[in-house]
Amino acid sequence: MSFQVSKSGEISLIEVEGQLIVGNRQELKQQVLEQLEGGDRKFVIDFANTGYIDSSGLGVLVSLSKKIREQGGELRLSSLNEDLRTLFELTKLDTLFRITDDKVEALEGF
Repeated sequence: MSFQVSKSGEISLIEVEGQLIVGNRQELKQQVLEQLEGGDRKFVIDFANTGYIDSSGLGVLVSLSKKIREQGGELRLSSLNEDLRTLFELTKLDTLFRITDDKVEALEGF
């Protein structure tokens, strides 16, 4: 997994490439926590180039969402493929996150 971090105004956009799994989830968590400590409160994680997220990857997203909300912020997810969207629906995590079809939609209305 690799990821690109960029800013769109006051929104941190993190684009994940590859799989979000037990072996690399800490890398993503550390990056987001550093941004949060730096004062960022609005986050979009884009999964346009992600094919798979395992249970530990889901766990880190839930953990990050909780920490961001505690700081008065919001974490949105975008560009989930059909399999990932089904995974979020089956686990009821689609009720925890605002999930958009693409990053442009996620960035709007923040």
